Amino acid sequence: MTEGRSRRPGPRIEEVARVAGVSKSTVSRVINGEKYVSERSRQAVHRAIAMLGYSPNHAARTLAGSKANAIALVISEQGSQVLADPFFAGILRGVHAELTGRHVQLLLMMNQPLDGEDQVAYLTGGHVDGALVVSLHGEDPLPRILHETGLPVVSGGRPLAGGAVPFVDADNFNGALGAVRHLISLGREKIATIAGPHDMAVGMDRLSGWRCGLAEHGMPVGLVAHSSDFTPESGAFAMEDLLRRAPDLDAVFVAADILAVGALRVLHARGYRIPHDVAVVGFDDSVLASTATPPLTTVRQDVEQLGRTMTWRLLAELAGEEKLPSSMLLPTSLVRRASA
Repeated sequence: MTEGRSRRPGPRIEEVARVAGVSKSTVSRVINGEKYVSERSRQAVHRAIAMLGYSPNHAARTLAGSKANAIALVISEQGSQVLADPFFAGILRGVHAELTGRHVQLLLMMNQPLDGEDQVAYLTGGHVDGALVVSLHGEDPLPRILHETGLPVVSGGRPLAGGAVPFVDADNFNGALGAVRHLISLGREKIATIAGPHDMAVGMDRLSGWRCGLAEHGMPVGLVAHSSDFTPESGAFAMEDLLRRAPDLDAVFVAADILAVGALRVLHARGYRIPHDVAVVGFDDSVLASTATPPLTTVRQDVEQLGRTMTWRLLAELAGEEKLPSSMLLPTSLVRRASA
């Protein structure tokens, strides 16, 4: 999704604020048709937008008072993966629940068929009033570009690119830290991890929590295998790699339940008894955890609440609420089952 997004689509909201002689928040309020803006400031912003040609489609629509009564959910994954992963189903349930009764439609966009520039043009062209962006890879500039055009946007998960885009995420670091502390409390001494992809903050944060938990007890942190994506096949491949390097490992923290499904498959095939020989802890507490063999001990994140909170944050900004949090971390908890 990052391909084709390097071209900046036009002047930024900061430039409009500078030319108009007002704050960025005042420009945002004018663009979104909100109250509590003096007529003098409103006219100055209008003139600056006209002079700079700032986001002509989106700005012209909002200044005219027209709304799409729709938001977009942009998932940076292929459709086949979105449909197969319970995480995205949970996000969708949460978004839908928060929109219920609000007369706001939801537009779902996945990693096809639009390229980066076409996607930006569509999202800022009056079709939606704001966007939720989920499953970002690398320093994907989409949230920043949308934010700079004045389109309200909220990221699901911490963006690796940083910046001013608000985000909602689970407390991945402390969730992973708690999982490792649990494994150590069981007497496990050679604890590996199957980490998420290198280019996703969720994988990096959970990996950091695993490392911190081992470092607290002076244990080595070298047994890491990264998955290429969040699929059972990637989990199986990573588990094979770990067993080649350390056949005597006695525990593994897996960065997602869907990866753990593949890891368990490999351990069973190799004759390891779970949890007698190898204890396994996942992350998510999806339906895959409770139906695994044996049922999977895992770190629970409330994925539906994540979807609801992202949507609430976006709708609150669209409604003109002020002093909203720039980031929100939702708590996690350990759910103990038979695998550890």
